[in-house]
Amino acid sequence: MPPKEVFISHSDLDEKFVSALAGMLRRHNVPVWYSKTNTSGVEDWYDQIGEALNRCDWFVVVMSPNSTRSQWVKRELVFALTEKRYNNRIVPILYLPPQHRKKFDYKRTLFWSLAGMSIKDFRGKRVDGYRELLKTWGIGYKPK
Repeated sequence: MPPKEVFISHSDLDEKFVSALAGMLRRHNVPVWYSKTNTSGVEDWYDQIGEALNRCDWFVVVMSPNSTRSQWVKRELVFALTEKRYNNRIVPILYLPPQHRKKFDYKRTLFWSLAGMSIKDFRGKRVDGYRELLKTWGIGYKPK
């Protein structure tokens, strides 16, 4: 069953990847919320993130070396892990930015708690990651 709306938790340093991911999801009629395109005004951004976390029915977290250092990813992940409605609706995405070509052991970072979940691997061909992610909701990947 397709999600009503997906919250994407990520580091701002992974913006290019997340923007492409959000575009692909929208192209497949999956509504997404992420801070770069959905927050407006410096004063309201904190409340807007909270509203989105309380509204969205799926939580996607981009696990990358950059996101391990993000306080906001940590806060959003803790929220999702403790919210009953996100039970079995958290989708971890493993992403290694081009500038981080060394091995990334996510189990030794804040993402240790996600090790038992079905992690979507985006370290190879991006299209393969897209296919795996969309399968989560029974959606077939359609190239542009």
